[in-house]
Amino acid sequence: MVATLPPPESYITRIPDAEITASAFLNAWENEEYAGMYSMLNSASQAAISQEDFEKYYNDAAIQSTLTELETELIDKSSSHQQAEVGYRVKMHTSLIGDIIRDTRMRLEQVDAQWKILWEPGMILPELAGGNYLRMDLEIPGRGNIYDRNGNPLAHQIEAAAIGVWPDFVDLTDDQSIKGLLPLLSGLSGVRTDTLLTMIEEAVPGTYLALGEIPADQDPYRLDLLSKWNAAVTARYNSRFYDGNGAAPHLVGYISALQEDELDEYRRLGYQSDAKVGRKGLELWGEEILAGKSGGSLYVFNPEGKPVAELGSSPSQPAGEIYTTLEGDFQRGVQNAISGFTGAVVVLERDTGRVLALASSPGFDSNAFQTENYNWNTQLNEILNNSQNPQFNRATQGQYPLGSVFKLITISAGLESGRYTPETQYQCEYVFDELEGFPRYDWTYDHFQEDGVTQPSGLLTLSQGLMRSCNPFFWHIGLDLYDQGMTTAISDMSRGFGLGSLTGIEVVDEESGSIPDPVSQVDAINLAIGQGDMTVTPIQVARFVAALGNGGTLYRPQAIERAIQPGGEVTEEFSPEVQGTLPISPANLKAIQEAMVGVVRSQKPLGTAYLPFRDLDINVAGKTGTATSQTGDPHAWFAGYTFEGRQDRPDIAVAVIAESAGEGSEIAAPIFRRVLELYYYGKPLRTYRWESTFDVTRSPTPLIIFTPTSVPGLTSP
Repeated sequence: MVATLPPPESYITRIPDAEITASAFLNAWENEEYAGMYSMLNSASQAAISQEDFEKYYNDAAIQSTLTELETELIDKSSSHQQAEVGYRVKMHTSLIGDIIRDTRMRLEQVDAQWKILWEPGMILPELAGGNYLRMDLEIPGRGNIYDRNGNPLAHQIEAAAIGVWPDFVDLTDDQSIKGLLPLLSGLSGVRTDTLLTMIEEAVPGTYLALGEIPADQDPYRLDLLSKWNAAVTARYNSRFYDGNGAAPHLVGYISALQEDELDEYRRLGYQSDAKVGRKGLELWGEEILAGKSGGSLYVFNPEGKPVAELGSSPSQPAGEIYTTLEGDFQRGVQNAISGFTGAVVVLERDTGRVLALASSPGFDSNAFQTENYNWNTQLNEILNNSQNPQFNRATQGQYPLGSVFKLITISAGLESGRYTPETQYQCEYVFDELEGFPRYDWTYDHFQEDGVTQPSGLLTLSQGLMRSCNPFFWHIGLDLYDQGMTTAISDMSRGFGLGSLTGIEVVDEESGSIPDPVSQVDAINLAIGQGDMTVTPIQVARFVAALGNGGTLYRPQAIERAIQPGGEVTEEFSPEVQGTLPISPANLKAIQEAMVGVVRSQKPLGTAYLPFRDLDINVAGKTGTATSQTGDPHAWFAGYTFEGRQDRPDIAVAVIAESAGEGSEIAAPIFRRVLELYYYGKPLRTYRWESTFDVTRSPTPLIIFTPTSVPGLTSP
């Protein structure tokens, strides 16, 4: 029997529908996958245009139209065995002229069982058929200004003058130079003549000293006189100008030119290729407000460069303005107060959270980023090559152990635990030996080692322990709470004070610090005095000290008073924002406040900050802190608040840190006092022990410190 074989199978190669290829091409266009689109073209189309030119055609169309999003939709098709044509709708959403909606067509042909596209420019928009192209003629508004709360400009567009000197051309043996050139340089730049003299004497041959920038109309007479000196530079330029050689540079920020890899993104938003955009601080945060809205007209040009159609237009909209909560002259004075140290000062309006001053040292001159400025290259190199990183905002990003200022939290935890009262007593000796095998020594012992005189603090109440900053007392509290099972009492209280989380200041970058829960007795006693693995930022400290002074309310620090759009519409306006309440009773809060007053008003040996404040006629409360650092001397802290109750000058809270500078009572407390003098009297009243005169250090090479004017409306007492 012969087997019957099955009939042979018939294999049919099915050609994909042309619609599938068309959809893939349009999807790739929506995702700007231009290389993938090019691969779908037939050989004749690829021969007519290179992949580079193809991608440029689409990219240019996107940029010129200010394309933000593309939508496509197939609407019809027709096909034969070898040819197909697909109709589709293009909807281009643009930044400047609204939506552009067009219907156009795509032709396809079969090649080796695949559909390939016969490309031509009209597939983007029908108006581009025949090699036409798009061009947007832009109308750019001027950049908006940034002001302090009183309307004084902090950043604006003006004609300025760069001031500097070439030391090689200064003849210091010539009496004319000493009596003529140096006073002119000093008067215009704000740098003292003795400082200038030292800088010129010690300058490396061939170097240029950039001294700063001023508005060109600030002192035209002296500017003209200075221009006659060959050694001097008085180069005028028109650019974004930051007053006072950069008041609050970390908060105000700066603008700079677009980089190559940013051009496409910003040009699609209506920026010109030579535009400058905000990079830091308010300049970055408020970019949309300050840049305004570009206007423009989108034209179709033929290959000969003649316009043949207008696809749409829109008018430009002027920029808005930002008013900060800062007081400009006060801010500059605070910057001077911390100048010469690495550290920060934060000043908040105690009862609202307004940021009145925010200084990070070393700072920088925001004018250094304006390439029109003759000084820019010299100044920018100094900023970028400074190992202390002047652009780092220590006020909000610096994370430090808090040292004895943290005892404000430990005393709160102790009182709230019910195990302590303000009158609880403790014998404060040189040595703390309650933790077997881990003896600890009070700061009084360190002083005794140095002077042979300092005695232990002796029997103290808890309130007095805070005034005297007795380490053994607070080690005892930390160990006792831990051993009683309240292992997280202090760390929980810290979080209740807002530590370990962001303050929400916005505008500038900030860090949260760290508040770990203790997992051992050693951890517990370290945390009790603000040491160990805990860290805080200065703005967090200013915030919780403000809360201690205002009755317990934690306010969000805010740096924007209002933002005003053209026509007067206010889009941002300051309003106090409550973030929480300190988790302590009114009675305990009052006891802590009284102890903080004792820190500055109780005569030594009790009040650790008595000497810096003994003759200051301002109601103030505070706490010193000296925190061990990883390298060098300890960090110096002082934090406190005023309780003047004045209508004309609301009470403030201030946090000061000077990195690796020594003891809080010797360094940070005098800086804190200087801040109060500037705020209430408009000028410093007493020199630091390290100053030869106000704002001039006793260092061999005096620091460049720019002298602020007095705060308007205030006089000395």
